[in-house]
Amino acid sequence: MKLAIAQINSVLGDVAGNAAKILQFADQARQQDAKLLLTPELGLCGYPPEDLLLRDGFYNACARTLSDLAGKISGIAVVVGHPHEHGGKHYNAASLLRDGVVAATYLKQELPNYSVFDEERYFDHGSEPCLFEMEGIRFALNICADVWEPESARQACDAGAQVLLVLNASPYAMGKLEWRQRVIRERVAETGMPVIYANMVGGQDELIFDGGSFAMDRNGELTAQCTVMEEALAMLEIHGDLRPAGEIIAGSGEEADVYRALCLGVRDYIGKNRFPGVVLGLSGGIDSALTLAIAVDSLGADKVRALMLPSQYTAQISLDDSREMVDILGVHYDEIPIEAMFQSYLVALKSIFAGMPEDTTEENLQARIRGNLLMALSNKFGSLVLTTGNKSEMTVGYSTLYGDMAGGFAVLKDVSKTLVYRLARYRNSLGRVIPERIISRPPSAELRADQTDQDSLPPYDVLDAIMACYVEQNLPIPEIIARGYSEADVRRVVGLIRISEYKRRQSAVGIRVTERSYGKDWRYPITVRYQDSY
Repeated sequence: MKLAIAQINSVLGDVAGNAAKILQFADQARQQDAKLLLTPELGLCGYPPEDLLLRDGFYNACARTLSDLAGKISGIAVVVGHPHEHGGKHYNAASLLRDGVVAATYLKQELPNYSVFDEERYFDHGSEPCLFEMEGIRFALNICADVWEPESARQACDAGAQVLLVLNASPYAMGKLEWRQRVIRERVAETGMPVIYANMVGGQDELIFDGGSFAMDRNGELTAQCTVMEEALAMLEIHGDLRPAGEIIAGSGEEADVYRALCLGVRDYIGKNRFPGVVLGLSGGIDSALTLAIAVDSLGADKVRALMLPSQYTAQISLDDSREMVDILGVHYDEIPIEAMFQSYLVALKSIFAGMPEDTTEENLQARIRGNLLMALSNKFGSLVLTTGNKSEMTVGYSTLYGDMAGGFAVLKDVSKTLVYRLARYRNSLGRVIPERIISRPPSAELRADQTDQDSLPPYDVLDAIMACYVEQNLPIPEIIARGYSEADVRRVVGLIRISEYKRRQSAVGIRVTERSYGKDWRYPITVRYQDSY
């Protein structure tokens, strides 16, 4: 028997458009003699719908479209994920569309309520397995979190299922694909059933769905593997031993996956929200250089505008390197010196600040002048401002509210400084676009003379390691110190994390690439007196 996986990029809320895409993939699969097509979790409406799920009209629109889609499909059966209302209850569901009707519906049993998930807020729990037969094979349905626990798969097996089909909208994080496959291998070992796993692909606000759909036989051997970060139709064939065989596309490495995830996030945020393009501030530093490369790779040079805003503290090499990079990439580029504007601010504040030394106030004025100019271009031309700050800076508050934080989308918000360097070198391995001096010179905000980041922060390899332990792994302070980091550095970084929450809460939405970003999965209070001691 031939079957197919439709690894689709749904647009959240575009129910008619998503249905048309499913129909298109169904036609392509049928033309290749597939009898069954598996699509992702909530593929009909997009994931996660969040508070759209509190609106009856949203359920009604999905129900009407599902019924209409069923009537258009012929010569193939299709499993579609959708929200479902029944008897006053609401479910995350998957339905089998066959012979012009909705032939069966499965209701998701395990509702994740951790990390970026809050399905308990919206859905009721299903409780029954859902089996159907095709070509003499008994299939069962599970949805995403169902297979992260053993009960739903075991229940399906006990009901007589031979092959488990799993619809997923599993967000990307580094190492997530291998993690998913380990979990599925556990379910296979427990039930003896092969598993076919269809995952969504695409960007939705901060989340990236990486695809990477796959199949696994009853021995836990990977028998098919889709590409990541792009739509795909994967063809499989189930043999007499129920082994689902298909093409295995090799992975390309962590830096490649992260870079492609960031490009996908930018492309979908700009495209799905219908912005005509983006504008960003260049500084001559590595963060803005990497952001520019991602923007061009995502959107094309014609949709990217770079703005250099030099002050009296901007080094000539920063100007030279920025000019070289925009020449390589061919983007629209402008330079607006801000020294005169900065001096006018100082004159206006002179009497109020009389007798007081210069400090970060004057540094922040420069950043806020730049933010104003970037937002002016955004307003005039309709382009979205991409912020260029990284996760390390977000962690310790090394950023300026209404200055370098001003913008609509934070490309590197979940990318540590050390990962920024790795990604820059990866991008240059594909073809040099970032001048080597940008990568090799010490990082600096260039807001005062001879400034470097390490004047204010621990070395980034130390900072990033402490950040990973405390933020991403939730380790206590003594355990972080026991890993070899100085107590002074650990307590300093943790203290900066605590007092910088008010800034992070006002930052632009940004792409998630780790298991804990400063987005939906980070919910710390701003006003708090508890301090970690243990």
